Amino acid sequence: MKKLAIITTHPIQYNAPFFKLLTERGKVQLKVFYTWPQAIEGFDDPDFGRKVQWDIPLLEGYDWRTVDNISKHPSSKSWKGINCPNLILKIEEFDPDAVMIYGWNFKSHFAAMRYFKGKRQVWFFGDSTLLDEKPGIKKMIRRIWLTLVYRYTDRAFYAGTNNKAYFKAHGFQDEQLVFFPHSIDNTRFKDDDEGKYKEKARELRQKLGYQIGDFVVLYAGKFEPRKDLHFLIKSILNINRQKQEPIHLLLAGDGPLFRELFDLANGSPFIRFIPFQNQLDMPVIYRIGDIFCLPSQSETWGLSVNEAMACGRPVLLNEKVGCAVDLVEDNFNGRVFRNNSSHHLEMVIKELAKSDLTKLGLNSSEKVEEFTLEKKCIAIENSI
Repeated sequence: MKKLAIITTHPIQYNAPFFKLLTERGKVQLKVFYTWPQAIEGFDDPDFGRKVQWDIPLLEGYDWRTVDNISKHPSSKSWKGINCPNLILKIEEFDPDAVMIYGWNFKSHFAAMRYFKGKRQVWFFGDSTLLDEKPGIKKMIRRIWLTLVYRYTDRAFYAGTNNKAYFKAHGFQDEQLVFFPHSIDNTRFKDDDEGKYKEKARELRQKLGYQIGDFVVLYAGKFEPRKDLHFLIKSILNINRQKQEPIHLLLAGDGPLFRELFDLANGSPFIRFIPFQNQLDMPVIYRIGDIFCLPSQSETWGLSVNEAMACGRPVLLNEKVGCAVDLVEDNFNGRVFRNNSSHHLEMVIKELAKSDLTKLGLNSSEKVEEFTLEKKCIAIENSI
């Protein structure tokens, strides 16, 4: 059986189900090397403004080990935050056929790329896009630098259309690119035959004060600048000033901008906040909203969109959200609005409020099945 070593910083709720499924399929011997062991028991996330410890198992069903990180400030936010002198030795002891690296911009990850190039197959996964690129000398320098970085890899595994364009812009040829769809465990978000999640969501809507027939736009995630929640709140406030059918906004999450956002809502009866919700609660939380909105001005993908779609929700995305081109078909399962256009966002929200939301939601459920963990596994198995 072929062996695959995956190097990544810490257990992540989106990766663990994939690692587990790949192991269960029994076609590849997987070992995951975690380079930020300090985060195994949870970590302080400045974007959420709190310590994050997920309530689903992240270390079960697959082979993994931690690697000593001697950084003075261990973190997944900086180059020096991942400093693991024994990483290469530990991987060599495993003797893999391929080494897959999640993220190059850490000292030890980059060192492993350079060392194993020519000794093993070196694979790379990252979901960067060109959506935030600005013309100028910095763009040119970065292009040259990244083209040099990626020469230490044999293949890049791309999450979707925008990610593929990024890799091609930095020197990869088509034959080096493998579709590796950004996916979640879709089955975890589906309802059972009795509609347990749907019923719990109905009860929560009632507790939050929503009436039957109220149209609720949901955002769930971090309250951080790039999510552009100020823009969304202002648009909702403006719509409700027009004395038409009210549009409700529910913001679920936490982060450094909470107080600013709360003050901006200015006590509006149409805008509510609920705290950070952990993973086991999310299948219910997504169903509180009639649609899910991700207004980010910068988002490489947006896996919360996959989650909302797996819950049968129509989605509304900024065109700058990386997954928009792959996951959203206008008027089929949601809409995409133009960046920085409050007029377009408000128009689209009002149009969605009058749409057949049941049909759009069913289409979302169907569409997200094109992005599954099984397809990720097959991509690995066919490549090794």
